Amino acid sequence: MNDDLDLEYFKKRLENRLADIVAGQAAKKGESPVELDQARVGRLSRMDAMQQQAMIQAAARLTELERQRIEVALKRIRSGEYGYCVICEEEIAEGRLRFDPSVPACISCAQKAEAK
Repeated sequence: MNDDLDLEYFKKRLENRLADIVAGQAAKKGESPVELDQARVGRLSRMDAMQQQAMIQAAARLTELERQRIEVALKRIRSGEYGYCVICEEEIAEGRLRFDPSVPACISCAQKAEAK
């Protein structure tokens, strides 16, 4: 395990963000979908509603992916693997983890993965 990292700091940040995401997802479950009844609204209003609906769905997918990354990072903290790249197994720079504690890869491996 990377002994230089303040694991409690990262664990607390991850847990707080996870709690925010779960609370947000629970609040959104009660929301009703956008009304697309053609008799009630005009064509442009329907198009706008559809666009808003697509944007909401995309944001929900991104939030779900973030939740999954956080859960994996918390498991890695518990197993003693946190702070190491899942690809090359080298240490992830502390500055990178402070920016986003859920990142699973070092900057070199992340750049290589993006280039593909």
